[in-house]
This record gives sequence, structure tokens and C-alpha cells, in this order.
Amino acid sequence: MALSKSEKRNRIHLRIRKTISGSAERPRLCVFRSNKEIYAQLIDDLSGKTITSASSRDKDIAAAKTNKSETAKLVGKAIAEKATKSGVEAVVFDRGGYLYHGRIKQLAEGAREGGLKF
Repeated sequence: MALSKSEKRNRIHLRIRKTISGSAERPRLCVFRSNKEIYAQLIDDLSGKTITSASSRDKDIAAAKTNKSETAKLVGKAIAEKATKSGVEAVVFDRGGYLYHGRIKQLAEGAREGGLKF
């Protein structure tokens, strides 16, 4: 029986997670994309804590009436701003099993414009 789309994405995500992990100095920038929203978290895998997060459901981002791709770029800038406030400059990018294309790519570019290095 063939794998469903979500099962295939989860397998890819587990394959990625075998090689990358976040630390306090260089946390993991984890991305989750649904049909309507996009979420980003900075995670310290050694202590198992989320440092900060941003999503398209945040009030200032949701108030901006933009398309999904532009919203993803705003989320990237927001996570970069929150990261610099918490003292993080460099991250490890975890695309979450999604292709580096479209909204995932826009979020990454927005985070780079905001000052994160990866």
C-alpha cells in the first residue's frame, strides 16, 4: 500500500532529524506548514525547550492582509527579530520534510533578511 502524503513527509522529516539537532548556541529553526497557516519555532534539542516561536496567527502578522507567501516572509522576519532579542544569531534550518520551495523558502529568506545566519 502506498504512503499517504503526510506519512511520506513524516518519513522525510525523521530522515532529516537524524542528522540535525539544535543546541543553546545554535538552535533548530523548525517549520510547520498547514494549508492556511505557517509556524516557526526555535528549539534547543539538548534541553528540550522551545526558545521562541512565531506564526501567521500572531496578531500583527494576521492583521496584514497579504497572500500566504508574503505572510511566510513576515513570519520569518518575526522569528528573526525574536531570536535576536533572546540572543540567538545562528540557527540550524529544519524544513520539516517539506520541499525548500514556496512558503518554506520565503520564510527562510525572511529570517535571513531579519539577521539570522544559516
